Amino acid sequence: MNQFILGLQARNLTVEIHHHSAYQIVLSNDSRFNSTINGVLYEGIHGFLIKPHVKHFCAADNGTLNVLNIEPYSTVGLELSGSFKGNEDYIVFHTPAETNLLFNIPENNLDVNIIIDALVSKLPATGFDERVTKIVEYIKNHYFRSDITPQTFADIVFLSPSRLASLFKQQTGSSLSKYLLWTRLRQAIYLTLTDKERSLTDIAYDTGFYDLPQLNKYMYEMFGMPPKALKYSSDLIQIY
Repeated sequence: MNQFILGLQARNLTVEIHHHSAYQIVLSNDSRFNSTINGVLYEGIHGFLIKPHVKHFCAADNGTLNVLNIEPYSTVGLELSGSFKGNEDYIVFHTPAETNLLFNIPENNLDVNIIIDALVSKLPATGFDERVTKIVEYIKNHYFRSDITPQTFADIVFLSPSRLASLFKQQTGSSLSKYLLWTRLRQAIYLTLTDKERSLTDIAYDTGFYDLPQLNKYMYEMFGMPPKALKYSSDLIQIY
């Protein structure tokens, strides 16, 4: 799955008004739901796509929602930005057919993995430089180290930090620091939702954050929800 797409499934959940830095796609998995976006109430909708920093609220007390959060400056995020017309800040889906049309997927087939595949399939084919591949593999295996710096990456592939940063951004659409941050956040969210006995402080340390306040800051900034809120809803939210 694309590193810059975080997929969650929420059941019977009402989320307070919030905003975040990621693009977000929210789709009903069964029952229609209500949402307030930028102060406008939409009732009985199938889903929506919103830009970063757009205030919204969801009420799905009797259904299941699929939620996709996407890093705005990744290649998939930049591709998604082309879905909006003019000054649109969001797109509301009143029917499944409208969702099918936007994402160009077969009718009556709204499996979230198919939507992710549709998003990724629009990206230009890229043969990744072996140095970028090596850095991605390093992050996968060492994301929990809090002492990682740009020089750490540069030493691995024998490039200057600036040259490596340019190469990585050219091939992924995002910076090395954002890639590392998303890797840490994904793992922190996974542990929060699957290991209920582990404290949030331990999760923060175990995923490369300096402390819990730093994890809180980045979680809220990117997804509009601190890890504490996820932990209390861990029986209602699952991560793909």
